[in-house]
Amino acid sequence: MTNKYLSYDDQRAPKVRAMFSRLAARYDLVNDVMSFGLHRKWKKDTIRLALEGRTGPARILDLCCGTGDLSFLAEEKALPGSRVIGVDFTLPMLGVATRRRLETQSRSGFAQGDALRLPFPDGAFDAVTVGYGLRNIADPLAALREMRRVLAPHGRVVVLDFGKPDNPVAGALYQAFLRTVMPVMGWLFHGDPETYLYIPESLERYPAQRGVQALMQEAGLQGARYESRLLGTMGLNIGEAPVEARPL
Repeated sequence: MTNKYLSYDDQRAPKVRAMFSRLAARYDLVNDVMSFGLHRKWKKDTIRLALEGRTGPARILDLCCGTGDLSFLAEEKALPGSRVIGVDFTLPMLGVATRRRLETQSRSGFAQGDALRLPFPDGAFDAVTVGYGLRNIADPLAALREMRRVLAPHGRVVVLDFGKPDNPVAGALYQAFLRTVMPVMGWLFHGDPETYLYIPESLERYPAQRGVQALMQEAGLQGARYESRLLGTMGLNIGEAPVEARPL
């Protein structure tokens, strides 16, 4: 049976938007519960990798920002004078991010936008982060090309998402956990087991760490590499914009 929120045709984006609209109100709570709070550490690692080596203010794009976790972390960790903007295509998720922004008096900005057609000029950002979003985009390669386009020279992309363990035993246990626990989470918190069963089912075609590394290279990002967490069940992919040749 096909998950009602998952398709690989022109309905991909509307179905994903409908699912995240339903999840928005309790999204942060469920993330804490199902990851035992570990997602917070992985998100801190994402921002650390995105900003590593920067010696001045940074222009940061948090793509598929959801409720704003990475945006707020980037604002906290970046040097004074940095600017952060979060972009998502689901208005209820952006509504939660905006409310959090007002509650914390954050300076991060939030806007609705499509990861495949970013409303920014070439070279507008020094860092782009994506937390649990690339897997949900209809065309991950096209999205990575857009990220490459909006990156300034020396800019860096960091993608955090569910991974695929190399060890077959770890992989089997991981899939069993996801297919057992995720439907329960969906039923308990949203009255719909398919909302979180979407995760293991969307992973079936997602290329994960090694595949995303290859896509980054194809998109024109240099030094593409990855780091794994929790036996490979989580992956952090990193790629950088090449240095533009200087005119003679």
